[in-house]
Amino acid sequence: MPYEPPTHTVERSLRATTGAKIVAGVDEVGRGAWAGPVSVCAAVTGLRRPPAGLTDSKLLTPKRRTDLAEVLGDWVTAYALGHSSPEEIDALGMTAALRLAAVRALEALPVRPDAVILDGKHDYLGTPWRVRTVIKGDQSCVAVAAASVLAKVRRDAMMAELGVDHAQFDFAGNAGYPSPTHRTALEEYGPTPYHRVSWSYMDALPRWRHLKKVRVTPEAAALKAGGQLGFDF
Repeated sequence: MPYEPPTHTVERSLRATTGAKIVAGVDEVGRGAWAGPVSVCAAVTGLRRPPAGLTDSKLLTPKRRTDLAEVLGDWVTAYALGHSSPEEIDALGMTAALRLAAVRALEALPVRPDAVILDGKHDYLGTPWRVRTVIKGDQSCVAVAAASVLAKVRRDAMMAELGVDHAQFDFAGNAGYPSPTHRTALEEYGPTPYHRVSWSYMDALPRWRHLKKVRVTPEAAALKAGGQLGFDF
């Protein structure tokens, strides 16, 4: 299906309206997975013409993504990745874990961006970052599309490496996302150290439900400390 290639329209707008000279595109991968980290890439591309075929990583075949990532690694002005581990996701919740991974990526760049284009409608970064959210930014913005491809290829490779010792889960094939093979392996073997064990899929695993972690929110912790809850965490 034909698609419109991404442009520098949002980046040019930020430069014109805010005076930003360095604009980073930010995208995440792994938000909906059962296992593995959530990974965020921050990419700075300038205003150069992008490589042919650049778009949202989800619209590309695995081979095309990998080939494009190799080109992007040399083409972008700079890029960096940040990750939040399954343990951090379980402890903090996804929104906070996303912010942690994004800040790690942005702070790993050789220069601090003046503005950030964030894929989606929710600003999970917040202050002190100057953020412009763009729905489907991974399809419409060059820097976000580049971040999308680089994040996806790197995380897929990480999951394949993690799956070497857990072949029954087929992490190389599903990247930690739900799949029939993944579900069957969970039912038989239980979660690995790479699984997010605070997630609701654990409720459908009777043999392993006792391993589920309950994340204590600040509100619940305050209530418990005040003696207003009649149960233990």
